[in-house]
This record gives sequence, structure tokens and C-alpha cells, in this order.
Amino acid sequence: MSASFTSKWSIGRSLLGSLSNNLLGAVKTTHEVIPRLHYNSIFSQQQRTFIQMRTNLKVVDNSGAKRVMCIQALKGRRGARLGDTIIASVKEAQPRGKVKKGEVVYGVVVRAAMQRGRCDGSEIKFDDNAVVIVNKQGEPIGTRVFGPVPHELRKKKHLKILTLAEHIA
Repeated sequence: MSASFTSKWSIGRSLLGSLSNNLLGAVKTTHEVIPRLHYNSIFSQQQRTFIQMRTNLKVVDNSGAKRVMCIQALKGRRGARLGDTIIASVKEAQPRGKVKKGEVVYGVVVRAAMQRGRCDGSEIKFDDNAVVIVNKQGEPIGTRVFGPVPHELRKKKHLKILTLAEHIA
């Protein structure tokens, strides 16, 4: 606690203070406590947005793909959210999987880092963006789904993914 406090407050001159001191030729004493603006902490916080073109997603089924890149979100102009279908290109794949590197596949977004409000007033948000690869009819290619899957997929008619999931959040 004290280490984080000392890193947020500095003893000495701020950038503006050192410029004014250089111009005036004055020397500032070191016992003054001046807050330092932390632009790094502002810019290090990533803005959570829709899943859009060129977004890399983790594949959480056993279809053979490890990572895909979104080509197009099929619904909505701004991008895809939980339960939406996307078209993606396979960027990394396991050697003997059903899906090969470079293939264009359909996928259903099962985890998104962007917050989504629920009917009861709570909000759900995941740490990563993840997808389950499906065929054109919406049936999953893999036989297992790893990690938590939100129950909002039931409204979007992805019941087969919910039955294969380990944990429903």
C-alpha cells in the first residue's frame, strides 16, 4: 500500500515547475510535495469495445484451431457482442485438427471483454475474447467447449454450445 502511494506522489519538481524554474532561475526546495500526473496509467487502461474486423480471438473448443482473426461481424454495424456470429480466419491451428490454418470459418462469440448488462441489472464481462467455431448451420464443429459460457447464448438459440460447455456463467 505504501509502495503504491509513494509511486503516485513525488517529492521534487514537476515538469511545469522545472520549466518555470529554468526560466526564472529560481531553485525549488525539496520538501514540497507535488502530485505527478500519470499519463501512463491513463493510457495503459485498454478501452473495451465490440469485436470488430481484425480482432484476434481465442478458440475455446477442440476443433483444432487455437487463434482466429475476425473478418466480419454478421450482425450489427459496430461489431459483434456475446452470442453473435462472426466470420473469421484461422491464424493458429493444431497439427491434426479438423480446422486448418488459413481456413475461413464461422464462429460464435462466447466470451467478450466488453461489458454487457443483464436483465436483473448486473453486468457480465470476461477477461478475454473467445469464440466457438461452428458450421453454416450454427452447429459446433468441436465436441467440447472449455471455460465459462454465458447463459445469454440461450436467447440467441445456441443451445448446443451450452450443452457442451463445462461451466455456464
